[in-house]
Amino acid sequence: MRVEREVWGEIPLLHVMPDGKESERLPTVVFFHGHMSAKEHNLHYAYQLAEKGIRVLLPDALLHGERAEGMDAVQMSLRFWEIVLTSIEELGFLNEEVHKKGLAEGEIGIGGTSMGGITALGALTVYPWIKTAAVMMGAANYVQLAKAQMAQFESKGFQLPITDDERRAMLATLERFDATKNKSVLARRPVFFWHGEQDTTVPFSPIMSFYKALSEDYAEVPERLYFMRDREAGHAVSRDGMLAATEWLAKHTKA
Repeated sequence: MRVEREVWGEIPLLHVMPDGKESERLPTVVFFHGHMSAKEHNLHYAYQLAEKGIRVLLPDALLHGERAEGMDAVQMSLRFWEIVLTSIEELGFLNEEVHKKGLAEGEIGIGGTSMGGITALGALTVYPWIKTAAVMMGAANYVQLAKAQMAQFESKGFQLPITDDERRAMLATLERFDATKNKSVLARRPVFFWHGEQDTTVPFSPIMSFYKALSEDYAEVPERLYFMRDREAGHAVSRDGMLAATEWLAKHTKA
């Protein structure tokens, strides 16, 4: 496995590839990290994928890793959706670049943990060229989640720095990326979910409800949809979950 630290456009990323295949066209995956994390923290996913012949791009999200601006957790949380939507937009650029450079074979796969899983589900609603996805500890219910986050801040006495009109506009924007309201656009592409039932950061029940609703759309191709639940886990992916996710991505990106 070879790891290169690169900057594509304005996006710092780790470019991970199998040894000796640096310039070959390979099945490719873009993998997104979680909130308050960084690209390096998902190298174990990239290692497993590279071992299976996959090229992997691990970008730093806005305000994270090499793009950090010294913000505290509260400041970062207030910009959560800006970060997510920026990552979705930047995925379009990364997809163009990896094909322009002649490095990707066919359509790309995506994956992510926590905020990265949330990003992946939003990306599926706007990019029909995504071939497959692995979503760990993600959430599809953008609007419901944003409302809950705002209510939580306000219950603690925070005055949110947005007007009522701005709040309405933000929720209208998020609705476009909310897979619970746009599930048909997934178009029965292969999607893997992993979630811990004890997760208090990104709750289990909304994503399980989404999966059950999605299962109806996948009734004719049930093998393209898989939910791996861990009854004991909280907000941390188990080794079994990580291995299953990378197996899924490798299989379906190559298909």
